Amino acid sequence: MIRALCAAVLVTACSMYAPASALASTPATPSATTPGGGCTAITAPPPESAPPTTVNTLRQAYFCVLDNYYSGPAMDPKALLKSAFAAYTQNLMRRGADRADLRLPALTGNRDTDWAAFAKVLGAGDPAALRAAITGMVAGLHDNHARWVRPTPPPEGGPTGTGIVGASAMQGPQLDPAARPPLFITRVLPGSPAAKADIRAGDIVVKVNGMPAFIGDTVNQGLIDAFASGTVRLTLKRPTTGRTRVVELEEGPVTQQPPAVTSRELADGVTYVQLPGFYGGAADQVIAKLQDKPKAVVLDLRGNGGGSPREVTRLLGAFAHGKITSYFCPLKGDCVPNRTDDSVPLLGSRLIVLTDRGCASACEDFSAAVKDNGLGTLIGTRTAGAVSGPSEGYLLDDGSVLLLPRVRHLGPAREIIDTIGVPVDHYAPMTALDLATGRDPGVAKALTLL
Repeated sequence: MIRALCAAVLVTACSMYAPASALASTPATPSATTPGGGCTAITAPPPESAPPTTVNTLRQAYFCVLDNYYSGPAMDPKALLKSAFAAYTQNLMRRGADRADLRLPALTGNRDTDWAAFAKVLGAGDPAALRAAITGMVAGLHDNHARWVRPTPPPEGGPTGTGIVGASAMQGPQLDPAARPPLFITRVLPGSPAAKADIRAGDIVVKVNGMPAFIGDTVNQGLIDAFASGTVRLTLKRPTTGRTRVVELEEGPVTQQPPAVTSRELADGVTYVQLPGFYGGAADQVIAKLQDKPKAVVLDLRGNGGGSPREVTRLLGAFAHGKITSYFCPLKGDCVPNRTDDSVPLLGSRLIVLTDRGCASACEDFSAAVKDNGLGTLIGTRTAGAVSGPSEGYLLDDGSVLLLPRVRHLGPAREIIDTIGVPVDHYAPMTALDLATGRDPGVAKALTLL
């Protein structure tokens, strides 16, 4: 769903824990290889043009995972190669290019000899299938912060998409298997093809390209491929009128403003602040909105896809000092505690945090710190459970980047949040009718508590 909704439909960044090393911009040009033949931490943006993907690129990715991934040194290299080979052959089969002599060689568990046998079978390799193999190998880690990214030039004329930038069944960057019907749109970009077609937040998605949004009570994962195409046919129901209509949407130019903190007064001494992501400078933007030190802050983190752990500890420092916010744990050795940034002056405000299944990664880091340290109240729904650990970027020789966590995230009570999420204190989900009529059950519940 990252690719389908974020790239093809949403045209928005799904940041999770932002890999600062992969996003850094320095004059240095990183080398694509290390003496060991794997990869190197990236210290500058990847090149816009690079050689094609080769067997050597797959070799680099293989050794990069074993050397740099959180559990890489303890991994069975056979599992990595099996995942890569399965994806390689499946790609060939889809293209009608399978080879009769292509079989997985006998593997022993020795990373070097196994790679030599594997590479001999591949021969020169098929570039498209090699790219699929790297994707499959990374997917085999089953880690929501491990990704393989190939740089793509921006489209001529600017970004394109349908303009639908949010859906109720999103769990961080993917479809939520725990989502309950109906599926409805949560946000549409102004001036986009969707907006011009009068698609609004709250519109219920009944079908996508003729496929039902839910099969029974389970969200239809087939929607991923349907949304990935440039044209999509939506059957929509407006909750305020019950009217159902079919809309053909084609990608077109969209304009998306950079993320920004917004605020408004809810009541005397109560300030509402919406934080869309923990991007660089986000904490200070929130704090600037609270200079008057209101008696209570309703911090809306719904749909917040994450970002920098440093922004989390800095913003928490405005509400408490001397607290452990989370732990980063290596495969072996002691976990390292993260702590509130006590250089930030305390606001002295009561804190209420609004969360949903779109609150992922660094957003969950913040939410767990609030809950475990008793810093405030959580309202909404359980968070995404997508917080395995912050990623580091590693450059491969085709200009692509592997994003791999080197440590694992634990909450302040050393609890696992990844795949589970942070539960709320008060359940207040947003419904399609709420969105369509401008009601906000999370804010309403916060005001009753205040």
